[in-house]
Amino acid sequence: MSRMLQFAWSAMVPAKPEPGRSILDPMVTRMRVLPQDLDFMRVVNSGSYLQIMNVAGYRHMGRAGGLRLAARQSWLGVVAASTLRYQRSLRLWDRFEDTSRVLGWDDRVFYIEHVLTRDGKPCARGVVAMRFFHVRSRDRVSPPDIVRLLAQDQGYPAPESPALPADVADWARSWAGQVTP
Repeated sequence: MSRMLQFAWSAMVPAKPEPGRSILDPMVTRMRVLPQDLDFMRVVNSGSYLQIMNVAGYRHMGRAGGLRLAARQSWLGVVAASTLRYQRSLRLWDRFEDTSRVLGWDDRVFYIEHVLTRDGKPCARGVVAMRFFHVRSRDRVSPPDIVRLLAQDQGYPAPESPALPADVADWARSWAGQVTP
């Protein structure tokens, strides 16, 4: 199945929320490299990594209860910025895992990390800054409000944002003033 079909399926038929699962819990999505993921050098294309992270991100949101909450509230998530670091190539039919986790949030965005591994060895690390808007009004929805409602919906106390890792905090500062509100 193509990544776009996996992405559409993950968005339209979200995974059921897993009881006891907090927004801060890491989640593992297992996949296999498909022919359409490859570039002419027969390794995963850099753009395919973003599609893989989209699929894993939607599965993460579904299992944490976020997709159902977003649908009820008419919220739309969009990527504000992303960064990737490649360490090891993925090749055709390789099995790999995307471990995604919310690193933290501020008043504008969530910072979500994706670590792709094959046989326990790191292949790539991506960090995505995700913001949410109300579909009709286009008003921004603050991450602290989302966390509060999600925690309430899932029955756990709303956590505070953890401190971002130093490299992510530096990266966030580097582009924060360049993106429109």
